[in-house]
Amino acid sequence: MNTPFICLLCIVMLMAPAACAVTITDDDGVAVAIAEPPQRIISLAPSNTEILYALGLEDRVVGVTDYCNYPPNVADKATVGGYSTVNVEKVVALHPDLVVAADGNTGAVIDRLRGLGLCVIFLNPPDIDGILRDIELVGRATGTEAEADAIVTDMRARMDAVQERHAAISYAPSVAHVVWHEPIYVSGAKTFQHEQIRLAGGRNAFGHIEEWGTVTLEQFITANPEIIIVNSGSGMGDGGENAIYDFFMQEARLKNLDAVKNGRVYIIDSDIIDRGGPRIIDSLELVARDIHPELYDEDAPAPAGAPASPGFGLLGAISALGAVATIILRKRNL
Repeated sequence: MNTPFICLLCIVMLMAPAACAVTITDDDGVAVAIAEPPQRIISLAPSNTEILYALGLEDRVVGVTDYCNYPPNVADKATVGGYSTVNVEKVVALHPDLVVAADGNTGAVIDRLRGLGLCVIFLNPPDIDGILRDIELVGRATGTEAEADAIVTDMRARMDAVQERHAAISYAPSVAHVVWHEPIYVSGAKTFQHEQIRLAGGRNAFGHIEEWGTVTLEQFITANPEIIIVNSGSGMGDGGENAIYDFFMQEARLKNLDAVKNGRVYIIDSDIIDRGGPRIIDSLELVARDIHPELYDEDAPAPAGAPASPGFGLLGAISALGAVATIILRKRNL
């Protein structure tokens, strides 16, 4: 082989894109081999979409769910259905080289996508540390490790700052996070909301409940939480009114609750407190200010009744049973 040809070969090799052969183990314990950085990505959960956009992968995302609403420009993307109603044909038609799935998509759909030869990674973080690991996992899978490291480093620093600020607090007030009100549906142990309450210096009034559950009006009155944090809008979307907040402020049988009497019922954007994505730390900071406002300055969020950001756009007139069923399906993948 002559020298000029060797030099030309070297130039071609240097100009060629570097391969990114990686194998990652997703939250389902499945080892997924990825030969090169994916260029056509589909997200099957709003939380996954937020992770992808935070990593700077907007131009590579070709499909999302009907409920992906953040960042706002995600509205320009093609949709492939909801959580448990993923349209497999639409997914295949978009020719993805990576599908980022979630628990609410159902095992049958995920198995079918894999059976069709699609590259699928499954995210289902159990806690905030799990969210951080998943951001790193997606970073490795997409060749954006540096971006993932920067995001995770910032999130950990902010989480540590909240804990440091609250380190001297000796009293943890009881806090209830309410997802819905007909029936009253609360966040229990092993949820993102429970963890945020704990990290923010509070005590979950319904920590004895596993994950999410319903409580009667009498049980809620007996628990008498000192602070009540309610989801915005209809609990899972913007119905034009903050229905859950209105319930607690207008229900005569709840007027003697400590939280109601003391003006400590707070509205929080349902998207940020429920979704397992980068904005979970925004939620933690807001919850911390609600629980211990004395630790923060005049820039603390306004109390309940102030305008709240909308949720992810489910119909405002959703029925109670439908609301509860959808929350169970979504679990931590909002």
